[in-house]
Amino acid sequence: MQIYNQILSEIQSGTFQIGDKLPAERELCEQFGVSRAPIRQALSALELNGIIYSRQGEGIYVKSNRVAVNDPQASIFSHSVSPEEIVEARMNIEPLIVRFAAQRATDEDIEELRATIKQMEEETSAGVYVPETDERLHYGIAKASHNELFVSIMAAIANAMKQQEMWKFIRDRTVTRPDYREVNFREHQLLIAAIERHNEKEAVDIMTKHMQNLYDRYWKD
Repeated sequence: MQIYNQILSEIQSGTFQIGDKLPAERELCEQFGVSRAPIRQALSALELNGIIYSRQGEGIYVKSNRVAVNDPQASIFSHSVSPEEIVEARMNIEPLIVRFAAQRATDEDIEELRATIKQMEEETSAGVYVPETDERLHYGIAKASHNELFVSIMAAIANAMKQQEMWKFIRDRTVTRPDYREVNFREHQLLIAAIERHNEKEAVDIMTKHMQNLYDRYWKD
């Protein structure tokens, strides 16, 4: 929040003019004394609000000195659950959930998961990423654990992701890209295959890697 306000203030005061290129992420990290995660979140918020824009391989430029929404702090930062908290929760909870899913999945559970992964495959082949399909797959894994608390936890996480504008914005800049989209599908495909074989260790290993990759795509330094 402080980084967002500081950069916005510098743009509005004229330190950076419309069309100017902002310092590189590494320079901003040094300036604010933080890692790249909060820098990227602040920059994403500024872009979401129409203040800056990015050119692939070139850098970030000032687009406007006026925010595109009435209350940017309310629209982006007011939610109590942050994107970092979402990732942290998923990294720690979902490997546990998939362990029980691999142990307990019934034939009916597996058929449902197969149908969802088939849909994801068709969407990936068509060059699109549909977040609802991704969500349904992870929710289906929770259902296959046959632990209602796990199901409730995944529903709460899904709800938090839907409400958090920053999560959606950053997600749309990563898994929608062709390279990430293909890898994302492949990781889910391997997950379902491990559950089908009731291979608990493999399922946990794949989910752990999948969650680490999720972290890396969003917040890696």
